[in-house]
Amino acid sequence: MTGAAIRDPRDRLIVGLDLASLTEAESVVARLGDAVTFYKIGFELAVAGGLTLAERLARSDKKVFVDLKLHDIGATVEKATRQIARLGAAMTTVHAYPQTLRAAAAGRGDSALKVLGVTVLTSWDQSDVAAAGFSGTPEALVARRVKQARDCGVDGVICAPTDLASVRGVAPPPFLAVTPGVRPAGSAAGDQKRVATPGEAIRAGADHLVVGRPILAAPDPRAAAEAILQEIDQALAEA
Repeated sequence: MTGAAIRDPRDRLIVGLDLASLTEAESVVARLGDAVTFYKIGFELAVAGGLTLAERLARSDKKVFVDLKLHDIGATVEKATRQIARLGAAMTTVHAYPQTLRAAAAGRGDSALKVLGVTVLTSWDQSDVAAAGFSGTPEALVARRVKQARDCGVDGVICAPTDLASVRGVAPPPFLAVTPGVRPAGSAAGDQKRVATPGEAIRAGADHLVVGRPILAAPDPRAAAEAILQEIDQALAEA
């Protein structure tokens, strides 16, 4: 099973600009050139001025995923989501709690922004789920949060690639499944505990793959991105 009908591999790959400064991020964008069309800006870069970069990228026909994982009282989440939509972002994230999900859906309004609920972080395993006070397996928690996200009117979820079967069992396309924790074969998992290769994630039903360190830390980031794009393209051809 693959995700939605997004045929261009470049629209499937989201490069995570998990960097400390605008200068570093702008350098990476320049090096990647037209090989990459979609970027993620998370907490670290956002507090270093990355939201201005998000707006510039959107105006230059790049797609931007503003990954701030919002979770607050409903009014605050709704207003923050509305501001993210005004940046021209294509996607944003909130934690997958019903009140937060409904607020983000309201803040998105009729804009083109896609709101994604964060299910269970890819750095969590069974022991982390238990330590946070949840019963059951990570997969069961993911399935419950996917159902809540779908019922609250958001556009999709963030999930580990190993959770895609749980996601697709509850919410088939066009509900979006976006997966971090993607590592090319031979890459170090780092702090990620539930990982898969790009091809495995696409074949399991992912719509978009978020990849940071395997590209950013490569001697040739563009070549690393192009190798992942080739693997995505091959997985799509096999579907």
